[in-house]
Amino acid sequence: MELKYQDGLIPAIIQDKRTGKVLMLGYMNAEAYQQTLTSGYVTFYSRSRQKLWTKGETSGHKLKVREIRVDCDQDALLIQADLTGPGCCHMGYKSCFFRKLTESGEEIIAHREFDPAKVYGQTPQESQT
Repeated sequence: MELKYQDGLIPAIIQDKRTGKVLMLGYMNAEAYQQTLTSGYVTFYSRSRQKLWTKGETSGHKLKVREIRVDCDQDALLIQADLTGPGCCHMGYKSCFFRKLTESGEEIIAHREFDPAKVYGQTPQESQT
């Protein structure tokens, strides 16, 4: 099967294998995808830094690949993984999707799992995964 990359990238939705909860969304280029297959840990391509990064390389909160699925158009991935730390989000939450949009704005619908300043040495707005 040949994956369909758009502008050299393919979106990868990361899902907790045990709970089914969506943890994050990232992008992979062909090299990041191959490294993910080879290492068994999710590796992305950072669009802002323009380089590969393996989730957890700073925090230690890695994503161990359990299963990789591709959608019907072959242009998006769903990666089921085991999270090896308390949270996936660089702001201290289990999932990057910790806010719900409402008519009156946003609502935080989860609690922080860890203090990002202790993990990254920076405030949440400044830190990167």
